[in-house]
Amino acid sequence: MKITFHGAARTVTGSKHLLHINPNKNVLLDCGMFQGLGKETLELNSHWGFEPRDITYVIISHAHIDHIGLLPKLVKDGYKGKIFCTPQTAELAKVLLLDSAHIQESDVLHINKIHEKQNREPVEPLYTEEEANNVFPLFVTIPLGQPTKIDDDIELLYKDCGHILGAASVNLKLKENGKETRLTFSGDVGRYNDLILHSPEPFPQADYIIIESTYGDRLHDNITPATDKLLKFITDTAAKGGKLIIPAFSVGRTQELLYLLNRLDTEHRLPALTYYVDSPLSIETTEIVKHHPECFNKEVQDLLKKDTDVFAFPGLVYTRTADESIKLNSLKGPCVIISASGMAEAGRVKHHIANNIDNHNNTILIVGYCEPHSLGGLLRNGAKHVTIYGEHHDVVAEVGTILSLSAHGDYNDLSQWLSCQDIKQVRKLFLVHGEYEVQQAFREKLLKKGFTDIEIPALHQTIGLGD
Repeated sequence: MKITFHGAARTVTGSKHLLHINPNKNVLLDCGMFQGLGKETLELNSHWGFEPRDITYVIISHAHIDHIGLLPKLVKDGYKGKIFCTPQTAELAKVLLLDSAHIQESDVLHINKIHEKQNREPVEPLYTEEEANNVFPLFVTIPLGQPTKIDDDIELLYKDCGHILGAASVNLKLKENGKETRLTFSGDVGRYNDLILHSPEPFPQADYIIIESTYGDRLHDNITPATDKLLKFITDTAAKGGKLIIPAFSVGRTQELLYLLNRLDTEHRLPALTYYVDSPLSIETTEIVKHHPECFNKEVQDLLKKDTDVFAFPGLVYTRTADESIKLNSLKGPCVIISASGMAEAGRVKHHIANNIDNHNNTILIVGYCEPHSLGGLLRNGAKHVTIYGEHHDVVAEVGTILSLSAHGDYNDLSQWLSCQDIKQVRKLFLVHGEYEVQQAFREKLLKKGFTDIEIPALHQTIGLGD
């Protein structure tokens, strides 16, 4: 038995880990898109490192694009098997993949207009909306906590790991040549004090664990002050008459922001402004989240007994059409604009930043992880100049951060997630989904906790499991 790491290897995006079980059985854990890696991004997303037709099954941990974003290309390139996921992941994946295809088609249209003027060859999107639709009939949903035999050699169990709606760790019992191997893939581990969702669940004893390491070298601020920090950015920006622009992932982060604003309203502290959610995808995913209160933690479920919609408040406006979005650029006076994408690499928020970055009255607020090369990452790290849609901009607007809202667990959360394991039975840990320097620091922390064999795989590296 072997495993090859075809993504999220010494980087954060592009999650793809290929298990080789027996000569003719290959299981792909996640099929994520690389994001925010500059000129390398398209090249990484265009080449698999394996043959899609050779994959037997695909098992998905959760619906973020860096974990599902290449499923349409996988099917386009020949995969015809089942795609296993939780029911909530299937719901979210349908809207997220169609949105991803739409963005690609729109971007390619824009690029090809430029190429035509330059007498250059046209380019094609990785996949179209029509090709994204070909993925959905392959989904097979498995509820959390229900052990399921995929075939005679593979049993799958999903355990809640927080992070976003439907996110789960993948727990596998694998048989090869009469021997059973227990392997767990964390997906992305959430917070133990998440604003909305349940805390991550303990998982069965494993021989091998593939664990994300996004924040393996740091601790988040306590979640409680996030409400006050958000309020301060709102009031300070409003006092200058400016716009507060918040790049936010459509799944997870947008709902957390709406929940915090709702809380401020119930405490009679929310400033009387207009709060725009300018993302059709965020609107759609928020409705999906609302339909799954069973995934909410006890505090939110108790609040729902008094407030039937914990994501709504006075002043909230959803903008759906492109024309409505464009009109926000000419607004006078203070307002708050929450828009996708979270790394500011695509979508409407990129236009909002381009139109407002040159005004010192405005604020761009980063509220989650951004790949360092992404626009959001550059702004977070203090860039004085950025390029957006080929045009150079001086960063005049204030740039702020609230990193305590991250849906990724920090070092303590990741350690707590691992604490259900008998360390002596864990044969090897694989660190994925993290920047290499962070992974090295996390490895040292885990060695001190007693884990003895910890590998940080490189891209396309194959490692044997067992003797």
